[in-house]
Amino acid sequence: MTGSGAVGYRPGRTLSFGAEFRRQATRVRTRMALGFMVLLPVIILIAFQFDTGDDDGNGGGEFGSLIDLATSGGLNFTLFTLLVSAGFMLGVVVALFHGDTVASEASWGSLRYLLAVPVPRSRLLAVKLAVALAYSGLALLTLAVTAMALGTARYGWSPLRSTVAAQIPPGEGVLRLLGVVGYLAVSLLVIAGLAFLLSVLTDAPLGAVGGAVLLVILSNILDQITALGDLRNLLPTHFSDAWLGLLSTPIQTDDMVKGTISAVCYATLFWSFAFRRFTRKDVTS
Repeated sequence: MTGSGAVGYRPGRTLSFGAEFRRQATRVRTRMALGFMVLLPVIILIAFQFDTGDDDGNGGGEFGSLIDLATSGGLNFTLFTLLVSAGFMLGVVVALFHGDTVASEASWGSLRYLLAVPVPRSRLLAVKLAVALAYSGLALLTLAVTAMALGTARYGWSPLRSTVAAQIPPGEGVLRLLGVVGYLAVSLLVIAGLAFLLSVLTDAPLGAVGGAVLLVILSNILDQITALGDLRNLLPTHFSDAWLGLLSTPIQTDDMVKGTISAVCYATLFWSFAFRRFTRKDVTS
C-alpha cells in the first residue's frame, strides 16, 4: 500500500468510456430509443402515402404547406421530420438517456457496488454523462440520416425549400441541415442537464425523466405568455426554435447565438449541481 492507494491502482482506468458505452448498449431502453429514431421517419413516410391531394385532408393552412414541402425531396422530408420531432420527441429521448443513467443504478442497488470497485465518484459521473451525451447525439443523427435516406429514396434529390426563403441548392441545403442538427443538439443540452441533475437527486428513473420533461413543458407554456415580456428570454426553452433562422434568406443567427449561450449556461449549471451533490451525498443503494 502507498499513501495514495494500492500499488498499481489508477483511478482513471477504473471505468472506461468504452466499457460503459457497451454496457448501456445492452439496455432495452437504449435499443428502443434508437430503434424509434429509425421507426419515426418510416411512420411519417407511410402516413404521407395516405394523402389524397385534398388540402383539407392535410389540415389546411401552414401545416398543409409544410406537408407539401416535405414531399418535395429528401432534404425537405428530413427538415419536416426534425421539425415535428424537435418540440417534444427528441426531448423525451434525451431526458431518457440522462435521467435514467444514475437513478437506474440506484434503484437496482448496484450504484454502491460501482463505487466500491473503487471508481472515484467524479469519474463515474463524468463517464456516465459522456455516454449519455454520446447516445443522445447518436439518436439525433440516426433520426436525421434515416429521414434523409428514406426521403431521398422516395421523393428524390431536390433543393431545400421553406416558406421564408428561396430555394436552397442541395449542397448548401445539406450544410444548413447539419447546422439545424447541430443547434438542436446544443439546445437539447438544457433538458440533458436537468434530467441528469434529477437522476442524481432521486432513485426513481421515471421521476427523473418525467420531472425533466414536465419542467421543460412548463417553460414552453410560460414562454407563450407575452405578459412576461423580456423575462421570457431567461426561460431555458425560449430560443429552442431559433434554428429556423437557418432556413431564411439571408440566414438569421442572432437568436441562435443567444440560444447557444443560454443552453450552455443552463446545462453547465445543472451539471455543476449534479457533481456537487453526488460527490457529497451518502450512497446507500
